[in-house]
Amino acid sequence: MFFTRREMCSLIPALIAVGTGLPASADQNDSLQSAVFAFDELRIQNSGLVQTRPILKGKLATGEHIEAHETTLPPNGYPHPPHHHAHSEMWLIREGTVELTINGANHRLGPGGLGFVRSNEEHGIKNVGTVPATYFVVAVGPGADS
Repeated sequence: MFFTRREMCSLIPALIAVGTGLPASADQNDSLQSAVFAFDELRIQNSGLVQTRPILKGKLATGEHIEAHETTLPPNGYPHPPHHHAHSEMWLIREGTVELTINGANHRLGPGGLGFVRSNEEHGIKNVGTVPATYFVVAVGPGADS
């Protein structure tokens, strides 16, 4: 039995799925469902002086991994030293003043400011103000939901 190039190419997604153990067709049942999140119902997690409210974590119907949370840092506080990872991140500042470091360059952001770092770029965030700083984080890409 002979296959045309077109027929062979049409088999590639199925072969990849077999090789990865994934179903041949994209199943949206394991992706996040449409939802709303009332702020006053989000649980608070404390880790040292850092306070977080997890909001969303999972896989989108299009396959990307996503995670969103809110963080509050005390003055001079930071969640961890500068680092890098495979997923991209975005910060939307709600209150206070933060310094976002991207590849060694410092950027000061206040309420309404937004910072973005693409995959594998070194980044960090620190509260450089005199009052608590609160911001939302949205992470998208490989490992964002782990």
